[in-house]
Amino acid sequence: MLSSLDQANILKSQIEILEKDLSSEELKINPHHDLPFAIFRYDPEQEFMLRKEVKLLSIRLESKGKNVHVISLADLFFESVEKEGGKEQITKVEKELGFNSAQETLNTYFTEKDFSPIPDLLENRIKTMNKEKDIVFLIRAGIFSPDSYKISVLLDAMHGRTLVPIVLFYPGKIDSNLGLRFMGLPGRHSVGSYHVKIYNR
Repeated sequence: MLSSLDQANILKSQIEILEKDLSSEELKINPHHDLPFAIFRYDPEQEFMLRKEVKLLSIRLESKGKNVHVISLADLFFESVEKEGGKEQITKVEKELGFNSAQETLNTYFTEKDFSPIPDLLENRIKTMNKEKDIVFLIRAGIFSPDSYKISVLLDAMHGRTLVPIVLFYPGKIDSNLGLRFMGLPGRHSVGSYHVKIYNR
């Protein structure tokens, strides 16, 4: 088992690889020009370390002329909930019908076009950005645990909506049989697109 120091060093080395790809003149995070997305996997217990590294990475990239926009998926979570009646509504559903029903209600908010889908909220945040200068980092994906939204499919949902480079920082474990497991939860695996590059596999 790796020590905390070893884990930190591995995380930093993978961040350096991502930085190199984002700094290149020709975008290298994905070979498909119409799919400028990537996933950066990290262990869920490294959440606060990851946030620190993302902040430092943003500073370094901005010194190289990039405009980095760090978007919290937790902010989009609560924005969607507020548009659909607020936390009180979800609390009411949980009290009356149970936790699973509350998760299903949230999933409806976050995915169905008649409500406040997360991809729509994200698109609204980035629609005026410049694909040549701007980079988006998506953090705090763990807010959707355990089952309120399948975060692994978010990049698929954004396909065709933007050419701005987006990196999704994905809290999960690597499983040799199942691939990425969101938050390391048993029986969970990624159903997202593997057409995107995954860092720190």
